[in-house]
Amino acid sequence: MLRVDDVCYAHLGQQMEYCFSFTAETGAVTAISGPSGSGKSTLLDLVAGFLLPRSGKITLDGTDLVTMSPEQRPISLLLQSESLFDHLSAGRNTELGLPRTTLRSDGGKAVEQALAEVGLSGMQRQIASTLSGGQKQRVALARTLLRSRPVLLLDEPFSALDDETRVTTRDLVRTLTLRHGWHTILVSHHADDIEQLAQRRYRINAGRLEPY
Repeated sequence: MLRVDDVCYAHLGQQMEYCFSFTAETGAVTAISGPSGSGKSTLLDLVAGFLLPRSGKITLDGTDLVTMSPEQRPISLLLQSESLFDHLSAGRNTELGLPRTTLRSDGGKAVEQALAEVGLSGMQRQIASTLSGGQKQRVALARTLLRSRPVLLLDEPFSALDDETRVTTRDLVRTLTLRHGWHTILVSHHADDIEQLAQRRYRINAGRLEPY
């Protein structure tokens, strides 16, 4: 279980202090909502390690994450923009998720399997700039599979997608979360995404999380 216990933070020059507490279960999606400027991105940055809290604990199955640097934390981050290199193929972009110690022969097979799992079989050589928005998000998810990290942070990941693609990508996230036992945290202002995807829901109000 991922636990965030009384994690407090205030941005320099701002009076508002955020204090967050919540839990995220294995194989489930936990949603965080709230208006613009309410602290959703601040919360993700604290979990990811880009910001250090004034106080509080962040643990995964009892292991302290606060003392770890962002690159050491067992966390993947998927943004609204797909963060792909447009000049590279889908396969090369996916391959960036592999550990550096992976053998070339093993890596090729792993990339092929990851792309197949997200519904992109046979597209390893297609250049990223020619992919649709939904396909790019699937490549990003394939890269996440290869990272094999138990916490997935989603920051408005479906906002740039059309309605049909949003539904299929959302369903894929649900399937992968359950299959791989991820602790998935979704930040979104789309009520339908939260309604259809999340098993646990929180809303940020006055710098605090409220379950609903």
